[in-house]
Amino acid sequence: MAGHSQFKNIMHRKGRQDAARSKLFSRLSKEITVAAKVGGPDPDGNPRLRLAIQNARAQSMPKDNIERAIKKSEGGDADTYEDIRYEGYGPGGVAIVVEALTDNRNRTASSVRSIFAKHGGNLGETGSVSFMFDRVGEIVYATESGDADSMLEAAIEAGAEDVVSDETGHTITCGFEDLGDVAASLEAALGEPDSVNTVWKPQNTVPVDEDKAQTLMKLMGALDEDDDVQNTFANFEIDDTVMAKLTAA
Repeated sequence: MAGHSQFKNIMHRKGRQDAARSKLFSRLSKEITVAAKVGGPDPDGNPRLRLAIQNARAQSMPKDNIERAIKKSEGGDADTYEDIRYEGYGPGGVAIVVEALTDNRNRTASSVRSIFAKHGGNLGETGSVSFMFDRVGEIVYATESGDADSMLEAAIEAGAEDVVSDETGHTITCGFEDLGDVAASLEAALGEPDSVNTVWKPQNTVPVDEDKAQTLMKLMGALDEDDDVQNTFANFEIDDTVMAKLTAA
């Protein structure tokens, strides 16, 4: 998960996570509302809603916010939202997958296309880059949740496929269909995670130099700030030297 993780790490080190908290809650609320509308308001019988609530709790979203988002599904607001995936290439031939929830397909498509074009990228057709990614579940724990050995043991016991531990935390991956069960097992053993998500994991990564990396980060940042965009994933790799320069910039 080099591209996705590195972008989030850069944003974290720049101190943007706190500033974007209301944006995060807005995205989580939208997903909860749509999930409840599609599969019903009972999380026990709605895996998508159960996952959305679990992720909201992991991000310390207040219980009242979660309940309001579920109740909102009973109105007409969620009727017009639809899931859309956009795919394209960024600077240096980096493949990018964008997930959006929108009530206006034309507005979102125009906005995403403009962001790609403005930052040296090209928006492609659906399927043009997603074949280079695997759809998996990703569960993230903070460093203090345990050492690498204990996290690995818990992940194996829960039925996960892989664990990557570094100075930023522990990233556990599992099969797409197994995410709910694996996340529940890990929560019972380790407590609530920092995040629980379905992600597009690149099969291979593309190294980018400093110039391309700067433009790429602007592209990813612009996508991240778009109100309709829920998630972005990319297959770039930035070495530590360039990473340090981007963080300091």
